[in-house]
Amino acid sequence: MRSARPTLQGCGQFVSSAPAKVTTWSTTVLCVNSLNAPLCVLTVHAHPDDEASKGAPTMAMYAQQGVRTVLVCCTGGEEGDVNNPALKEPGQPFHGLDAAEEKALLARLRPAELDAAAKVIGFHHVEMLGYRDSGMADSPTNNNPDCFHMADIDEAVGKLVAVIRRERPQVLVTYNEDQRGYPHPDHLKVHDISVLAFDRAADDEWYPEAGEPWQPVKMYYSTWSRMRLTAIHEAQLRLRGKSPFDESWFDRLDLDSQITTRIPVAQFMYARSGALRAHKTQVDENEPFWFGLSDDELAQVYPFDDWVLAKSLVRGAPLEAGQYEDDFFRGIR
Repeated sequence: MRSARPTLQGCGQFVSSAPAKVTTWSTTVLCVNSLNAPLCVLTVHAHPDDEASKGAPTMAMYAQQGVRTVLVCCTGGEEGDVNNPALKEPGQPFHGLDAAEEKALLARLRPAELDAAAKVIGFHHVEMLGYRDSGMADSPTNNNPDCFHMADIDEAVGKLVAVIRRERPQVLVTYNEDQRGYPHPDHLKVHDISVLAFDRAADDEWYPEAGEPWQPVKMYYSTWSRMRLTAIHEAQLRLRGKSPFDESWFDRLDLDSQITTRIPVAQFMYARSGALRAHKTQVDENEPFWFGLSDDELAQVYPFDDWVLAKSLVRGAPLEAGQYEDDFFRGIR
């Protein structure tokens, strides 16, 4: 690998605040190759269960359409807690365990939960990058040399680049750069490696051992929109008489102005609820935060997944003010 970040520009224009760069012949060829290849979307997540809570209906929709869907999970979620009290009842796997035994069992169970959730959503391939969960910000586990937070950035990017070059996605999905609402070290690192990998995957001077260069042409950020939060909160008040979303949720920064893409997913709400339930150690199916509305009710209240188009190397037809994309592959197919 080399020590300086390469200069790279695509066949279209960036949808970002970054300055324009000079188009090169080689990168234009890579973009053309991307546009002519079988459709693929690759999504990068920090822990098992993130794929369930962030855009599962969208991924299920694309899988059903025949688009290849690839999940990259950066850690094993070893530092999570057992959030389902039923699993600590007599006769259940976590009953009577001390803290160390609980963590050890959790580390063994979470990969299987991820596999089960991926099957519900319909992912064609799941790739584990192999890092250890870093734990919450400022916890002692942040200093574990095996954790994702401590991983060398170039090494971690190289692992993701290898997956991108092998799977050849047109679309890369990752986390927003602004994560003040939930600044988990692993979520921050997912953003950092994804942004670099988007560019480096196309440059043969980076990671030549990782396969032939490949240029994704669109990158999206997942987001929990204020529109969605408000709709679910008001529906729970109306239908259930109470809501799990207190004022602290509405004190978070409103990033709805960044949203570019709203994908209709009313028929695919099962992917979210089913994948969440697959993570039995992490999710209590009686918890109104996740299951305060049924799939049908959620589909009526807010039948969309919201996304931010962070970077694009393709030119689609211009949208009018107030319009949203409804397809990751707009401008590609």
